[in-house]
Amino acid sequence: MLPGIFPLEPENSMTRNVVPVVAFLWCAGILTVFVVIAGCMSPPAVMNNAPTPNPTAQQGVPQGDIHKIQHVVIIMQENRAFDEYFGTYPGAEGIPMKDGVPTICVPDPQSNSCVKPYYDPNDRNEGGPHGAPSAVADINGGKMDGFIRQQLLGRKQACASSVDPACTQSLGKPDVMGYHDAREIPNYWRYADDYVLQDHMFEPVASWSLPAHLFMVSAWSAKCTSPDPMSCKNELANPQSIGLQLNQKTREVNPEYAWTDITYLLYRKNISWAYYVDEGTQPDCENDAMFCDPKPQNASTPEIWNPLPWFETVKQDNQLRNIQPLNNYYTAAKAGTLPSVVWIVPNQLHSEHPPALVSTGQAHTTSLINAAMEGPGWNSTAIFLTWDDWGGFYDHFVPPVVDINGYGLRVPGLVISPYAKKGYVDHQTLTFDAYLKFIEDDFLGGERIDPATDQRTDRRPTVRENVTVLGDLRSDFDFTQKPRPGVILPLYPLNRTGGG
Repeated sequence: MLPGIFPLEPENSMTRNVVPVVAFLWCAGILTVFVVIAGCMSPPAVMNNAPTPNPTAQQGVPQGDIHKIQHVVIIMQENRAFDEYFGTYPGAEGIPMKDGVPTICVPDPQSNSCVKPYYDPNDRNEGGPHGAPSAVADINGGKMDGFIRQQLLGRKQACASSVDPACTQSLGKPDVMGYHDAREIPNYWRYADDYVLQDHMFEPVASWSLPAHLFMVSAWSAKCTSPDPMSCKNELANPQSIGLQLNQKTREVNPEYAWTDITYLLYRKNISWAYYVDEGTQPDCENDAMFCDPKPQNASTPEIWNPLPWFETVKQDNQLRNIQPLNNYYTAAKAGTLPSVVWIVPNQLHSEHPPALVSTGQAHTTSLINAAMEGPGWNSTAIFLTWDDWGGFYDHFVPPVVDINGYGLRVPGLVISPYAKKGYVDHQTLTFDAYLKFIEDDFLGGERIDPATDQRTDRRPTVRENVTVLGDLRSDFDFTQKPRPGVILPLYPLNRTGGG
């Protein structure tokens, strides 16, 4: 039985690994983290329910030459949990069921009932709070039962800004237990059918969008007091004081991100990169208010989904020009001139971040993938598609703990490439750290963002790419196979049933 989940039917037990756990306390607006050895404190804050590692899956011998990949494209969408999108996908570790009926439920304190996951056909969803304290509350010491309670609490916030992680928009009955399938997201399920679905992809940090995006490019989230990397201290909740606290009197207009990010290593090896920003609206505030009207987002606007302009390394290396508008991506893909490493972030409309439409986000993502497939560089491209955090939606799987920052909850992950295995479900434990590890293995000779070796000492608690439990993305590829042609999909497909 999964620990702490309310069982409705008997189910087979799974072997669990007990490791030191991290306890979280949210007091006076400060997230306090301390290590607790399992058994020394009751109840433990987080239990690791990762299955016993499969040596073949975790350490799978790569088939062929990784260097056939000359373009790594990371597409980051927003705020969806694995069980919400792929909880019923055949062969994936999704929602526990018996005879097609969920065997678990989560308490609803408003109705005094226990709500099972249910099929939700709605294109617009609400979701729940998804900041660091909400991650702790949703996980609830390994019970994974705080989702509805958090959504109801979030509705009490007066949300003038729909993307603030502390609030939710009231759209009716709580919907965090709802899930979609191929009827709402046929393209995403088609990519899983034709390429690779990752069912143990975790957000690298138990927090919200900004720390997740910082981890995406640097494997850390911190707060610095100067351009010196050693001035940076771990910060799980609010790395840049962007105005998400009502009692905040001052705001860092230009925060210092002084620790080392992957672009520093790429620059030293003369490896090209670009960070493409979808122009539209951004989620942060320009003053010290907690809520504000959305402001314009563009490549020159540093913010939650575009943090690289605030990294000291990017400024010192004169690489701010590498942060570009999204139209440049389509031009480069068509011409076959994509850089070696690419990140793509959406605007609010295209993001799937509630209340944005799922169908609009899927269409946007499909257009990005089609562009890569139709370009002359397709045969040397790997696309990694994921979502930055769980968005308050239900997931049943307790995240493993590797350090004081996480892991966070599960999110969907897909690998799309002419060398990707077909119809393969990857059960390895993964996070966005695995993307950095793949980039480092492909382009940097295995060099890591490591204070001991990268000549920029900082205080990061963990060299995340070297964490033992982290899987190897090379296992999702067969580089000995003939490159497969791309699967061009319509942006707004007719719904299909089934899957797998």
